[in-house]
Amino acid sequence: MLGEDTVLRRIGNPKFEFPILTSQAGLTLVELVFTVAIVCILALAALPLARVTIQREKEVELRRNLREIREAIDRYKDAADRGFVEVKFGTDGYPPDLETLVKGVTQLNAVDKKLRFLRRIPKDPMTGTKEWGLRSSQDSPDSSSYGGQNVYDIYSKSTGTALDGSKYSEW
Repeated sequence: MLGEDTVLRRIGNPKFEFPILTSQAGLTLVELVFTVAIVCILALAALPLARVTIQREKEVELRRNLREIREAIDRYKDAADRGFVEVKFGTDGYPPDLETLVKGVTQLNAVDKKLRFLRRIPKDPMTGTKEWGLRSSQDSPDSSSYGGQNVYDIYSKSTGTALDGSKYSEW
């Protein structure tokens, strides 16, 4: 029952000694170094996975923020087409800037009522700012310069590439 490396030792008060089994075996330095090396290799394998996960989360947030702003632009355009918002000549019923979606516009045929389309301008997770690339309805669909007449579409100003190989500015 007792192994070769087990020693019987007595501890406590000499009047009331209790036998305790202790083992002389332990980890050698080689075993400890080997174990630490395996843990380090596993940790290094997890780092790229963590980076991809973080980038994927940022991409999901970018798509959500683009969708939120684009839906607000569409709601503004719908309100303008229905006659709830004053349409200025040359704007085609689109908002003049993103800040108008947040501040709101006075509703026509209503007293002291404002229509707001966004609570706040979402942050671009790729650039870390609230600055978005803007396109007006008069600009070409792939234009990177803003004509300034209205806000027809938005895009990220990031020059990075997504996990699927596309550019964030093309989303």
